[in-house]
Amino acid sequence: MSATASPVLGTAFRVLTFRATREELDSLGGRHLAFGLIVTWLVGMGRYWTHPKAHLLQYLGLGSVIYVLALSLLLYVLAAGLRARELSYRRLLTFVTLTAPPAALYAIPVSRLWDLATAQQVRLWFLGIVALWRVSLYAFYLRRAGGLSVAGAVIGTLLPIMIIVAALAGLNLEKAVFDFMRAQERPGTPNDEAYAFLVMITFLSVYGVLPVLGGYLFLLAKAFNRKPPAPPSP
Repeated sequence: MSATASPVLGTAFRVLTFRATREELDSLGGRHLAFGLIVTWLVGMGRYWTHPKAHLLQYLGLGSVIYVLALSLLLYVLAAGLRARELSYRRLLTFVTLTAPPAALYAIPVSRLWDLATAQQVRLWFLGIVALWRVSLYAFYLRRAGGLSVAGAVIGTLLPIMIIVAALAGLNLEKAVFDFMRAQERPGTPNDEAYAFLVMITFLSVYGVLPVLGGYLFLLAKAFNRKPPAPPSP
């Protein structure tokens, strides 16, 4: 292993285990971003390699790369409103890509390893583990690198997720519910329980986004009313 690769892998491992220091998070650079994008691309391909109806961009892993670029922009805008310290889009994008490795669980072909009922349970567990892990990592980042309060980190983490889910629901909720109900009339697939979980999360997000948005606006006003620190004495 080269001397340049070792620090990058070490930082990535500490990020995934919630042990990265503020100094490490502040010093994320081009090599970390390149590593994170490669991992994002690979796990993106792995997620859909057995999916019969995936689009070409998903098969190529490019859909995941495009997604993290857009997601990081949304996270940056919302976190900047809360005045997270020393925030930059590139550094936040780098961190988001470094949270990609847990999604490698999706590449495990559960339908080929277990019977249908077991495969459904395993897929649901994979979905929950990856989602909770990555969401917790972002809350950790907002606290350690962004210097936000616990309330700020919680709201700053929940709001973008709810906005995305609620927006997708507004565009496609009728079709999603219809597809889910129709799925009950056909032979099951390993993704059925995970899909039911996503439908539940969708409804929670639709009804929960307004109170969370209210909390964000309160913290936003509080951040902008905060007096800037006094300059140091000469």
